[in-house]
Amino acid sequence: MSTDKDLTKPDEAQRAPQLSSDEQRLHELGYAQELARSMSAFSNFAVSFTIISVLSGCLTLYGFGMTTGGPALITWGWPLVGIMTMFVGLAMAEVCSGYPTAGGLYYWAAKLAPSHGPVWSWFTGWFNFLGQVAVTAGVDFGAASFTNALLELQFGFAATPAHTIMLFGLVLLAHGLLNTFGVRLVSFLSNVSVWWHVGGVLVIVGALAALPSKHQSASFVFTHFVNGTGWHSGFYVGLLGLLLAQYTFTGYDASAHMTEETHDAAKAGPRGIVMSILVSLVAGWVLLIGITFAIQDYNGALGSKTGVPPAQIFIDALGSTGGKLLLLIAIGAQFFCGMSSVTANSRMIYAFSRDGALPGSRIWHRINKRTKTPTNAVWLAAGGAFALGLPYLWNATAYAAVTSIAVIGLYIAYVLPVFLRLLQGDRFERGPWHLGRWSRPVGIIAVAWTLAISVLFMLPTNSPVTATNFNYTPLAVLLVLGFAGTWWLVSARKWFTGPKVQGTPEELAAIEHDLEF
Repeated sequence: MSTDKDLTKPDEAQRAPQLSSDEQRLHELGYAQELARSMSAFSNFAVSFTIISVLSGCLTLYGFGMTTGGPALITWGWPLVGIMTMFVGLAMAEVCSGYPTAGGLYYWAAKLAPSHGPVWSWFTGWFNFLGQVAVTAGVDFGAASFTNALLELQFGFAATPAHTIMLFGLVLLAHGLLNTFGVRLVSFLSNVSVWWHVGGVLVIVGALAALPSKHQSASFVFTHFVNGTGWHSGFYVGLLGLLLAQYTFTGYDASAHMTEETHDAAKAGPRGIVMSILVSLVAGWVLLIGITFAIQDYNGALGSKTGVPPAQIFIDALGSTGGKLLLLIAIGAQFFCGMSSVTANSRMIYAFSRDGALPGSRIWHRINKRTKTPTNAVWLAAGGAFALGLPYLWNATAYAAVTSIAVIGLYIAYVLPVFLRLLQGDRFERGPWHLGRWSRPVGIIAVAWTLAISVLFMLPTNSPVTATNFNYTPLAVLLVLGFAGTWWLVSARKWFTGPKVQGTPEELAAIEHDLEF
């Protein structure tokens, strides 16, 4: 005699072969395949590599590095930070392999927490949201600054705060529009971006090595220390100078957020994280050394009317035409980087709102049925980034603050799941990509490094501290932490249970069927 359970077996047996291993794993995690799974492993890597973007982070903060340690810290801070970042990336990649979902970090925190999973998930998600928005703001603000520098050189369009903010808004608008056309276009442009970045580094470094009439000495590039901050402690200033590298090494969690759109996600996602850091480590170091050797007038570059020291270095080394061409290469890379940043940010917003954790979650979780992308989340990402960059109108050091916010927000979100994974020990269920016996030491180093930089980049960068150079990073972090904490205590703790599963395998299949029609 057959039971009801027996009667379901033929249907399940017929359905199972129709699911790919990626869809099966997503169902096991409780989610339907709502997003279009069309990205290759290379495309997954390309998104993270594009967001790290050595032609964005290295160049936009190069002027900051020139006054906080100078050539010595620019040259040696990069490999130091890159190696420490690799520990963080390796630890994250192992967790990503076990839980390949668009929710990424906050989903991992919920599943790894030994107790009180929802509260760990809640704060991880909010820090990730803050960091993602800040990265988008930092990247597109950099693109706007470099574009303004080019317009100043070509047409006399003055590099004023008002002009830069206007261009910042236009760049964000363009990225919002691009991301509404679907993941295939973004995926294609991300693939192009990889070769643009690699080729761009080779062209810039090659031109700066071969064409200038003179170069700086090796002693200058590798040992010359500069302190233009007003602080008397060289050690403190050197630590501040690490922000150039640490800000650049952000955004590689994009590979995790894109796993629901990537084939063989449990392997491709972790590899995307690790390889994006490794390739950026090599390319960025070559780029920084090449630019530093090519400096013709250090003080002249810092005081450039373009407001962008690398632009002046290019002009001084190669002349007006050659300098502008190199500037165009950098702007293109920054544009690609901002586009991918909006993409990754919108996927995080989509996943977080899928679980009801953002105000107006029903709006941000909506999927465009034509493109199968979270269009509303795209515009929240762009709008939030614009709001974060607005203080530049009255705060001259706002860009450094935005980059610090990005580092602190993201790295706290990166390391909370790593910390929880350490607490799990052997109880952690590894995915197909894992660290084996190295998991614990790698995780401990990752947590320690994150604690150090989270304190460091909240500290003031200039002395004396005034209203125009105040580092408002602590205020932004405390504002988000205070909002998330208050909402949790007043309301969310009563209803937020962490990532919500969307249903049984049958219900998940029904959701996917509805999306197709």
